[in-house]
Amino acid sequence: MSFPTGASWFLVFPDTDAVATLAALVRPGAAREIRHASGRPWLLGRWPESAMTTATRGRTRLCVLGQHAVTEREAARAAGAGSPEAAERLARTWSGSHHLLASFDGETLARGPVTGVRSLFVARARGADNACVVADRADVLADLVGAELDEGRLAVQLLSPGILHPLTAQTVWRGVDVVPGDHRLTLGRDGRARTSRHWSPPPAELSLAEGARMVRDRLADAVAVRVAGGKPVSADLGGVDSTAVVCTAARSGVEIVAYTAAIHDVLGDDVTYARRTAEALDSLEHHVVPATAVPLTFDGVHELDDDLDTPSLYAVNRHRRMYIIERAAERGSSLHLSGMGGDELFSGASAHVHGLVRRHPRTGRRHARGFVSRHRWSRRTAWRQLLDGRSYGAWLEQVARDLTLPQPPMSVPLFEWGTPPRLPPWATGRAVEAVRDLIRTQAREAEPLGSGHGVHRELATMRSLARFARHVEQMSEPLGVTFASPYYDDLLVEAALAVRPEERVTPWRYKPLIEEAMRGVVPDESRRRTTKAHAAFEEETGLRRHRSSLLALWEDARLRDLGLIDVEALRAWCRRPLAADLESALLHATVGCEVWLRTRENSAGRRGRPRTDIGGIPA
Repeated sequence: MSFPTGASWFLVFPDTDAVATLAALVRPGAAREIRHASGRPWLLGRWPESAMTTATRGRTRLCVLGQHAVTEREAARAAGAGSPEAAERLARTWSGSHHLLASFDGETLARGPVTGVRSLFVARARGADNACVVADRADVLADLVGAELDEGRLAVQLLSPGILHPLTAQTVWRGVDVVPGDHRLTLGRDGRARTSRHWSPPPAELSLAEGARMVRDRLADAVAVRVAGGKPVSADLGGVDSTAVVCTAARSGVEIVAYTAAIHDVLGDDVTYARRTAEALDSLEHHVVPATAVPLTFDGVHELDDDLDTPSLYAVNRHRRMYIIERAAERGSSLHLSGMGGDELFSGASAHVHGLVRRHPRTGRRHARGFVSRHRWSRRTAWRQLLDGRSYGAWLEQVARDLTLPQPPMSVPLFEWGTPPRLPPWATGRAVEAVRDLIRTQAREAEPLGSGHGVHRELATMRSLARFARHVEQMSEPLGVTFASPYYDDLLVEAALAVRPEERVTPWRYKPLIEEAMRGVVPDESRRRTTKAHAAFEEETGLRRHRSSLLALWEDARLRDLGLIDVEALRAWCRRPLAADLESALLHATVGCEVWLRTRENSAGRRGRPRTDIGGIPA
């Protein structure tokens, strides 16, 4: 068996001899091992020693693994709490982003963050009497149990936008399933797995002022646990959300180097605001990266080789995203802070109006008119969506029927359960039918993630985009850099969702919650900013400049071999001038799938080779 190089990973084994053979296969590639009280293997893998806190109480073993500052005393208290449920209650108060793993005298508990930024996957082990194994990387688990690629699930990853609960969060292997972030997984003494819900969105009852105080405190805690070592760190400094993270870190006294990537659009004002912020913070070292230095979209897509465990939309912007992190690594940074996740929390979903017009008709109608006016939406379409009382399952049925229609224009209102995703024009009939069947199967039993359109839409978006933060972390690990996105922390998510939506999401203010939360932390001029830079030029120019790389990707395309794409139709699309917002964006998911398939194929030879210690992860 081979393993991703330069990456951390772990496998969780139940306390049964039925999986002893599998554990023996893993052990030669694992740098660390922790055993059950019985002496059987429990955790095997590679992870930085500093990322794990362990505790033992009697026959209980408890581990916290990830970005946290949990002490051995705190972990021991949880281990001695008497039950998995009691341990979980204590763990919910811990800041950061981490997995909770516990062995309670033969019963195993595993749980990750709500957003799935640190995922868990489970699969049944062949020939092990229905015993299951758990992992934090889908590819490692699939290789261990010999799972086969599921072409239908892979075809789901071609959807644009790729946000369709629960389908787009699933793995691309048969028999390897993702554990939803709001569920815990338990392995019994016989190794059989069961999941149960442990988290629900909090009641949205706080005022904006109350929520702002909570967000400020929890962001400070989230940053503090990551910079606790006192080493110099790096960060993105661009929009409102990353500015809040940088200012919070800087005011904690840590040495921080911030980077702002300029863009070609003269209306892009990230650099202007970043410089003003840096001038107001004496302790901040700030670097502006010229637009001409940052790679464009589609740069080098035909030769990417990151070991990611699932396909990623970030393939098209891999070199753009990693350029600053690579510069930070050269400067010696071991931690890079980002503002990813802030848009979902603080821009929120206008779909909250769907419930607001029912609970508070006057306020709901006022908000509806405000959003329609601000975005120049069709009034008729907006009211049709607001009056639509279909269940989530019925909405999914409509999505299945409309899979091959043209993408909705940007002017379509956003009051539905979600933006209906489409398959691209080059998807084959086989791909279309496979995705349609999977959606219809899910529609029979799928439930929304929250009680209304707004909460569901926000959580579904967080779950989808948190995957890409996880991918960036996987890309950063070989550089010795830990990538941190504190807005995906459970405690911050809960703080934001606890604010009344009519105050948190409004057509008259830009991100009011983070604006209020950062009063006294972010300089006022930056705190009150109402603009956001967009890289449409980088997308459209990147397509023209790197068209040859993009076309090279479709030579001997693996997706064609699987019967999922019409290569000639795709190549014709790539030769056209394409608008960034809709036409070019349709390419992203397909590029991500093709790059991932090629990397999986090519990485087999690289995996398992000896390497030096990288980022605290033993070779």
